[in-house]
Amino acid sequence: MKMKVAQLQTRVYPEKEKNLDQLQTLLDRIHGEKPDLVTLGEMFTCPYVTENFPKYAEPEGGPTWQCLSTLAKEYGVYLSAGSIPIRDDAGHVYNSAYVFDRDGKQIARHDKVHLFDIYLKNGDAYKESDTLTAGDHFTVFDTEFGKIGLFICFDIRFVETTRIESLMGAKAIIVPAAFNMTTGPAHWELSFRMRAVDNQVYMIGTSEARDPSTGYTGWGHSILTSPWGDVIEQLDEKEGIMINEIDMDYVDEIRAQLPILSARRTDLYELKF
Repeated sequence: MKMKVAQLQTRVYPEKEKNLDQLQTLLDRIHGEKPDLVTLGEMFTCPYVTENFPKYAEPEGGPTWQCLSTLAKEYGVYLSAGSIPIRDDAGHVYNSAYVFDRDGKQIARHDKVHLFDIYLKNGDAYKESDTLTAGDHFTVFDTEFGKIGLFICFDIRFVETTRIESLMGAKAIIVPAAFNMTTGPAHWELSFRMRAVDNQVYMIGTSEARDPSTGYTGWGHSILTSPWGDVIEQLDEKEGIMINEIDMDYVDEIRAQLPILSARRTDLYELKF
């Protein structure tokens, strides 16, 4: 079962509507390629600065949600709409990744589980938890190609995230992300290859394009890795589009050749004091 994946590495503009217009322009551009799944980067409608998240946040079903649903239906694609800031009725703000099916129906929502809080030696800090609330679930959804997992950026650092979604049946995992200029060159490619090998899944990592004029400079380098750990393709830091066909049956072949998941010793995987 083969699925054509289009990854859109876009520039993020301060104007929310401009980012949505850009998305429609790109969907027009790739329509002739007949992609099955289209992915975007983390916070693709909102410059990645913590204080922006509450300002840009909308309720589920708000104008951005409606636009994304409409575009998925109009172009007949599964739209993994990167992530956007969402506010619930209690005022909590989440970094949320939605997936819409070919009819524009929402079939998945993942709220970033692991928030990126760092404290530097010089006293500076970057804390997503200042404005965001952490999610409390892992996310896998069904398609005609098989089950696909979904999580956001820093979630990839935690081995349990990919393993749990793989055990939930995912053969490919979508990761909208925004690694920075320190973590990107050090760990971006490594993280995606590592998680692909450990769990024998396709890893689909989509980033924003690099823009040094913003308050947060992303690494870019959207990437697609195979269940064998190969880099199928990787962009550079600039705006770009990457379209590849992946074979979901290949996951089963790799898992049969190298039985990592089936050979697990769950009887031993418990701390004993």
